[in-house]
Formats: sequence, structure tokens, C-alpha cells
Amino acid sequence: MGEVTSTELKEANVNGTTLYYTEQGKGEPVVLVHGSLSDYRMWEGQLEAFAQQYRVIAYSRRYAYPANEAGDAAGYTVVPHARDLAALIQQLDLGPVHLVGHSYGAYTSLLTALEHPELVKSLCLGEPPVMPLLPNTEEGNALLYELETNTALPAAQAFEQGNDLKAVKIFMDGVMGQSDIYDTLPPEVQRQIMDNVQELKGIVCPKIIFMFSPFITRSDLQKVETPALLITGDSSPRFFILITEELEKCLPHKERVILSHASHEMEMDNPQEFNEAVLRFIQKHEN
Repeated sequence: MGEVTSTELKEANVNGTTLYYTEQGKGEPVVLVHGSLSDYRMWEGQLEAFAQQYRVIAYSRRYAYPANEAGDAAGYTVVPHARDLAALIQQLDLGPVHLVGHSYGAYTSLLTALEHPELVKSLCLGEPPVMPLLPNTEEGNALLYELETNTALPAAQAFEQGNDLKAVKIFMDGVMGQSDIYDTLPPEVQRQIMDNVQELKGIVCPKIIFMFSPFITRSDLQKVETPALLITGDSSPRFFILITEELEKCLPHKERVILSHASHEMEMDNPQEFNEAVLRFIQKHEN
């Protein structure tokens, strides 16, 4: 979650909101889509490397820094983010693009490819939380219940009590599968996380909307013709692995790579392997 400081921050007005983005390089367009509790700055380890071969755009999704708009958090789902991404691609006249998404950004990228296949040339998906795929087995149901009980609901309660930091710590421990992970991070990374609390309030709202909205089915995924690279870490939380395995079964044109010495924050844990895998895949699907 380092900060990209070498390029100018630009603005695009789409769907009634302002999206902030930075870009580098020339060539086929590659759009980087960040996950929760982060923004365009998380791609420090990728932007320069990718820009040696491509025109790379890293943007901040709705609710993320520097916008920090307060929106209707109770209605938060991945749907508006996919619509924003499609609109951004169209407004900047980028399509078709290579999408590289992490976590909620990977979910956003997947939905964009499903709804606007003409805009997406390839997908690199780092552990998208496609929760509707989880309750397919006894293990998946148990993991989903654990996420609701031990992560989403306690984090929502902490937000309701006005304790944003406590909510963030609960959420990160649950999603990362480690205890007290926030306290181990450098101060600048902690600041970036707290810059992006607004959208998390929607993700863990009491209705747990994020778990099943939109309700993407296996038959939906079988219709995705866009080639996809599924990326996981070798020490990522089990529920991300199960979801990725389901995606691997459903997507017709997919590859899978497991990064060594990496967990959910794979692009930071092992940027060299991440970058090599992504660039290798994109090169296969250039014009």
C-alpha cells in the first residue's frame, strides 16, 4: 500500500461521482482496480513496472481516497463500482482494456467483464470475494458463518459505536486470517487504511449486503468469455482459496497461479512474482 507520487492525479466525472486516477506509460491500456481499505496508491509496486510496456491507469474507486464521499453506505455493493469502471473505460476511450484487480477490485473487474465484455480484453483477479460461491460445501457454509459472526457483525457494531479503528482491526483480522495485523503495519500504510474507512462501513453494514449482492451464479460465470488469470497466495485465508477454486471450475478461459510467500495482500507480499505472472498473462492476450 505504498504511495505513487511520480505522476499527476487526474479526475473523471462518472455516474454522479468523481474518480481520481493516475497514469503512466504507453501501449495497450491496463487498468488497476484496488480492494477495500485502499486506493490508487496501493499499486506502487506495479505502476512503474507495468508502465514499461503498457499505458497503466490506477484509479480510486467510489468512496476511496481522495474523494472520501459519504454516500449511502447501507446500499453499498460491488454493482456501482462495476458501473463506474465501465463508465471510466468508456469516458477515457480505453476499451478494450486489461483489468488487474485485487480483492473487492477483482470482484469489480469480474462483474465489469460479465456486464460489458466488449470493454475487457483480459482479467487478472487476485482473490475476489465472490461470496455467493462460498456456500457450496459444508466447509464453505462454515467459513461464511464464521465471517458473518466473527468479522462482519462485530465490525459493524464497532462502527455503530463510533470506534472506526476497532472496526478496521476486526475486519482486517478476519479477512487476512491473522491476529493484530494492523498493528504490524508501517505508519504510512495505517494512514492509508484509515483514509479509506468510508466504504468499509457499507461493506459490513448490518444487513451483510456484501455477502450476496449481486447474486452471481455459476451459470453466469460460465458465460464469461474473457480470459482470466486467477491469482492466490500460498498462505491466503481458506475462504479465498475455496472461492478461487469455484471460479476455476466455472470460468471457461482461465489460468491459475499460486504465489509463494504471499497471503491476501499478494501484490505487496511478493511483488516480483505477482508482476511477472500478470505481465506474462497480459502479453498472451495483446492484440
